[in-house]
Amino acid sequence: MKRREFITLLTGAAGAWPLAASADASGPVVASVSGRSRSGDDPYLPAMLNAFAESGFVDGKTMTFATRWVEGHYGRVPEQTKELIARGADVIITVGTAVDRAVMETTSKIPVVFVTADDPIAVGLVASLNRPAGNVTGVTMMSSELRPKMVELLHELVPEATTFFMLANPNNSSIAQQIEETKVAAGKIGIAIDLLTAGTPAEIDAAFGVTPGRQGKALLTASDPFFTDRHAQITALAARYALPAIYPWREYTASGGLISYGSNIQDAYRQAAVYAAKILNGAKASGLPVMRPTRFDLVINLRTAKSLGITIPQQLLATADEVIE
Repeated sequence: MKRREFITLLTGAAGAWPLAASADASGPVVASVSGRSRSGDDPYLPAMLNAFAESGFVDGKTMTFATRWVEGHYGRVPEQTKELIARGADVIITVGTAVDRAVMETTSKIPVVFVTADDPIAVGLVASLNRPAGNVTGVTMMSSELRPKMVELLHELVPEATTFFMLANPNNSSIAQQIEETKVAAGKIGIAIDLLTAGTPAEIDAAFGVTPGRQGKALLTASDPFFTDRHAQITALAARYALPAIYPWREYTASGGLISYGSNIQDAYRQAAVYAAKILNGAKASGLPVMRPTRFDLVINLRTAKSLGITIPQQLLATADEVIE
């Protein structure tokens, strides 16, 4: 890459950044489109690049890794995808169901390896987990399948609540599925769901601002790359408004959230790279079954529980994978 081209990319639109810019780089181009921000993805990209390196694809030497971050602005995905295709992308890794769908609609030829928190069949990414068709395969973190357990855990911590808030991003194309799954799970134990919608940082603030005048006594957060990016903001607001909350990833609990239950984001990124490397080595996406996690971590923040006046049942503490004190 010429120096002028590198500077243009470096100073271009927010959310665009080539991770490899060596003039000597050769080999395939691995593209990535993430629903998150660059800073949000920073903790996980080393695991992805290490997985590529283990298969012989070293960023800046034997491959070029180029990525785009849309920061929750899912309407940008088609344009960003076309830019990456123009750069010669040989495989595209996508993060977030809304991104997965938009990239799939943009290209039916270039192999796509998705990372999704949703059920890939339910949201239309594949027709079969074992035999994905066409140019698509990927990794599911199974957040949808865990939703009943999350409702149950929150009910155990706040048994007096008859209504839970659910923070949902209306810009996410999979949100209707998530809402329905949550309502069904909550309805089975007599809990109503009151939606709080937000698609920007300011809207997150506004959503929490209406909670004092409503009936919800606890909070569930939808699985969404944008929300994961804003986990510190969300957990701080939950603390300000004294809302016990359950989250899909450990990142929330580490920043002050009460409890989280889910798979590991870093593992999902690594697994996506493993599949992308296999495709670069000649495998067909349609021949790679969708990967599912084998472990789900329950993380409890005791400091937050104490500040909320919540006593965590001993049985729940005993089953936790991590307790933050």
